[in-house]
Amino acid sequence: MKHTKIKQIQPTDMGRELTLCGWIRTIREQKSFSFIELNDGSTFSSMQIIVENTVPGYEEQMKQLSTGASIAVTGTLVESPGQKQKWELKAKTLQIFGTCLAEDYPLQKKRHSFEFLRSIAHLRPRTNTQGAVARVRNALAFATHLFFQERGFLYVHTPIITAADTEGGGAQFAVTTLDMHKPPRHSDGKVDYTQDFFNKPAFLTVSGQLNGETFACALSDIYTFGPTFRAENSNTARHLAEFWMIEPEMAFADIVDNMDCAEAYLKFTLSYVLNHCAEDMAFFDAFVEKGVIERIRHVIETPFVRLTYTEAIDILKKSGHPFQFPVEWGCDLQSEHERYLAEQHCKKPVILTNYPAKIKAFYMRANDDGKTVAAMDVLVPKIGEIIGGSQREERPDQLEQKIIDFGLKPEDYWWYTQLRKYGTVPHAGFGAGFERMVLFATGMENIRDVIPFPRFPGHAEF
Repeated sequence: MKHTKIKQIQPTDMGRELTLCGWIRTIREQKSFSFIELNDGSTFSSMQIIVENTVPGYEEQMKQLSTGASIAVTGTLVESPGQKQKWELKAKTLQIFGTCLAEDYPLQKKRHSFEFLRSIAHLRPRTNTQGAVARVRNALAFATHLFFQERGFLYVHTPIITAADTEGGGAQFAVTTLDMHKPPRHSDGKVDYTQDFFNKPAFLTVSGQLNGETFACALSDIYTFGPTFRAENSNTARHLAEFWMIEPEMAFADIVDNMDCAEAYLKFTLSYVLNHCAEDMAFFDAFVEKGVIERIRHVIETPFVRLTYTEAIDILKKSGHPFQFPVEWGCDLQSEHERYLAEQHCKKPVILTNYPAKIKAFYMRANDDGKTVAAMDVLVPKIGEIIGGSQREERPDQLEQKIIDFGLKPEDYWWYTQLRKYGTVPHAGFGAGFERMVLFATGMENIRDVIPFPRFPGHAEF
């Protein structure tokens, strides 16, 4: 059906006949006409429709209409006498696509808790908040591709099913075709995976990084952008079992290049959102987090602070702040530590480097001190870590030894180590948690509310 989206309407359309399609947000009946607030999801604003009782079928149609019903309206765009909108549509004809029983429709009230909306994830995109989240998420995704494409990166699709454990943590979802009630077993009782689909244990990926490195070591600069999965029994407001990651990988690059790219990426994408989602961001600033726009502007306009992990530990220990988790050199920083550095001490984003080798992944390049690796984490106010990355270990002997030290099987990574034997190059990359970026940009509190269909322990509906 040929129609105009509300977002596409321009001042030059004044006086023209337009057809709009959408869902009714509210309807108010007067004696001789009705007001309909129509929204099609293309923009935050709805369009006010004036339907006079002279419109064909008026009385019968008004009996069928309520909040949630879907309609098409053809009419003339006219200047609105009201202060809430600059124009409105004076209807000539109205067509009903789908009615909506008012007594059953869950979105009758103006305000619902986010927890309740998660239980009706199939309907929550119709709310103001979720519609705004979806548009900001879309803008961040588009800006991500724009950033890397403009800089000559190639977009690579890496596997979702893998036999490798990128992080070495073991918190992976298994993928199998075996009968889970009676799996085939060896004589020692262990499961016989040679009878499985891939003839070996397989899992949903926790990261596309290792596969991405193979392309970076041939095509220079690449990035991946896809779903990743972690089977951690975590119920925090910052974790999901299924989430999206942006993972650039750069050949002929070191940790400094990595930091520069991460900072530029965050500033570019956040700028894009402010420039292209002004109405949605105004909503978040007014109703979700007061000052979110100013907070984002501060990130865009301010150089990030760069500290070593050791410097950060000294700052935290001398702060006198009553942290729940004690701070000592060698500990893995918690969210409270990261947020203190970004929110209270530096009051701006911070990039930490040179973490202890024992708390970082096997693929990170060892520093000359023998204790730390060329890792980096980008910390931002409100969230804490939003990006994590490193310079990769490009030296074959050191990499092979680290694989053994981490208790991994060298035979599972034979192809990864061969990259270091055949034309090895210094290279670096990072992973940006996409949902954490949406969380940071919108001011929302729970990561489950910035992904269309959240997956977390005990929840895999819709």
